[in-house]
Amino acid sequence: MSPIRLTLPDGSVREVAPGTTAGDVARAIGPGLARAALAARVDGEVIDLERPLGRDCALQIITLKDEAEALELVRHDYAHVLAEAVQKLFPGTQITFGPATEDGFYYDVAPPPGRGPFTEEDLPAIEEAMRAIIAADKPLTREEWDREALIAKWQAEGETFKAEWAATLPDDEPLTVYWSGPPHEQGSWMDMCRGPHLPSTGRLDPEAFRLTRVSGAYWRGDPKNPQLSRIYGTGWLNAKQLEAHLHRLAEAAKRDHRKLGREMGLFHLQEEAHGSVFWHPKGYAIYRVLEDYMRRAIQAAGYAEIKTPQLMDARQWEQSGHWGKYRANMFVIPDEVPNTEDDGPVISGKAGWMALKPMNCPAHVLVFRQGIKSYRDLPLRLYENGCCHRNEAHGALHGIMRVRQFTQDDAHIFCREDQVVDEVRAFCALADRVYRDFGFRYAIKLALRPEQRFGSDADWDKAEGELREAVVGAGLATAEHGWEELPGEGAFYAPKLEWHLTDAIGRTWQVGTIQSDRVLPERLDAFYIGEDGERHRPVMLHRAIFGAYERFIGILIEEYAGRFPMWLAPVQAVVATIVSDADGWAAEVARLLAAAGLRVETDLRNEKINLKVREHSLMKVPVLLVVGRREAEEGTVAVRRLGEERQEVLPLDTVLAALADEATPPDLRRPS
Repeated sequence: MSPIRLTLPDGSVREVAPGTTAGDVARAIGPGLARAALAARVDGEVIDLERPLGRDCALQIITLKDEAEALELVRHDYAHVLAEAVQKLFPGTQITFGPATEDGFYYDVAPPPGRGPFTEEDLPAIEEAMRAIIAADKPLTREEWDREALIAKWQAEGETFKAEWAATLPDDEPLTVYWSGPPHEQGSWMDMCRGPHLPSTGRLDPEAFRLTRVSGAYWRGDPKNPQLSRIYGTGWLNAKQLEAHLHRLAEAAKRDHRKLGREMGLFHLQEEAHGSVFWHPKGYAIYRVLEDYMRRAIQAAGYAEIKTPQLMDARQWEQSGHWGKYRANMFVIPDEVPNTEDDGPVISGKAGWMALKPMNCPAHVLVFRQGIKSYRDLPLRLYENGCCHRNEAHGALHGIMRVRQFTQDDAHIFCREDQVVDEVRAFCALADRVYRDFGFRYAIKLALRPEQRFGSDADWDKAEGELREAVVGAGLATAEHGWEELPGEGAFYAPKLEWHLTDAIGRTWQVGTIQSDRVLPERLDAFYIGEDGERHRPVMLHRAIFGAYERFIGILIEEYAGRFPMWLAPVQAVVATIVSDADGWAAEVARLLAAAGLRVETDLRNEKINLKVREHSLMKVPVLLVVGRREAEEGTVAVRRLGEERQEVLPLDTVLAALADEATPPDLRRPS
């Protein structure tokens, strides 16, 4: 039998007999690589080390140095070890699925009959059982099974979920299982899985994982199906990585916008309006500062602000394509007066449908279409603080980060073909200024055409090329700016650039975007009259920087841990009295601060000053101005900064000038 040729990462070629494994190759190269090997990449596909090779291929041995692949492997293995541990501790438990996640793993299990759901009290015992399985260094072996035989085995063992899943897999897909321990031996454990896996459980670090929580989950995500227990864990390559992750989680918990929003009195949420924010005065003060900031930015960049309707006829959404692609996430309303009689249905079911807008773009096209546009009118930049509604599932909602009602800093640029690159480049510069004003680092990604999409390949080629050219021209297509292209991640109508912000504890948030769209102008018949006197389609650039005000404020709360920079703080200064004799001076100080443009409050309560300091520190007020009888007589204030023990007594005029300067938004500091 002819040998097969293996091309290694250094370009060298090895000839080996068919049936040779990647593990054999690693051992032939050297004992160090053999010890370090975790799995192999064959022509781009990750496989087990001991899976036989049968054809010429490119081969790479995966080790811990290949961190992304290694993490995916160990997290998948931790999930399987979790399932094995649960079944050993709680006989009669049924297993279902156990994937790796972004920072760990989970496994969905059905508790034994009569036991009730698993709880977090069960986690320590499960962790110990997992460590015992890891310490046993059990080999993990892949095995292909006949479909009917595997289904029969699952049914005989009472694994009804696995039997159902095996029966639904494609007929042409081989069914594979992995054994933990020698196959078919007493005490070995088996699960159905595509793989790949590590060579043995002992390759996992027993101190590099932690089970974190338990929640409910429906079988195959359907509420009509039985409810399971989903056990979550976090898994890493070593204990140091785990500790760093747990530290990030602890820091994130301190910064949780829901907790800080409640403590600082910024907003609240309640069941009477699922997914909609009740802004309190202090929270809305931040909202208004952001609105004012963004209005200045877009006005300076040549945008015209508009306002469009919340409720639009379903026919408009059908024409735009959103009705077919997005209807499940829209709030729809019958276009009729509801029945007010006691008997009979509230609605007739005969009326046409309207929908609350989930996005602003079709309405902006309708504004563009009012009146005939000339090529000289372009680019036309239309901006809206547009309130939108999306019918998110209750379980998907998360504080103010993911809501049903939100307002976007949304704009659409209608331009000629020859203007696209310059407009995108200008937007890149605008987004850069905005994110830097808030102290964010960011990465730019180009999301390319998805499999299901509108428009021709030629239009997609052109749109992707324009976005790429603009980023290159702006000098941002670099490793420093995290430049990356993401195949298949574009919208159904357009490719897009995405801005991914990195916050103070290393998390990333996808916020800003600009999309180059030739589909919607065609579908909604937008046109302008060109220099040749003929009708032409404009290119429509969809763009946002904050994304949604609600989510951006949530990100800011967590970025700053509630300690907003002076210009953003909902209350920038509090004037607090030591004695009631200073009440008049405190009121005068507050009046002058407000006249200088600061958001200021007074605290004239008959309480000790240490209590006032503590309370306003908890509310993250940047500056506390303490006044007593002496300060009133001398026209001074004692300035105490958030987080500092010392205070400085200064003339009021000096303090007014300093605080007014600190409270100036960063865009107003730049030379005009």
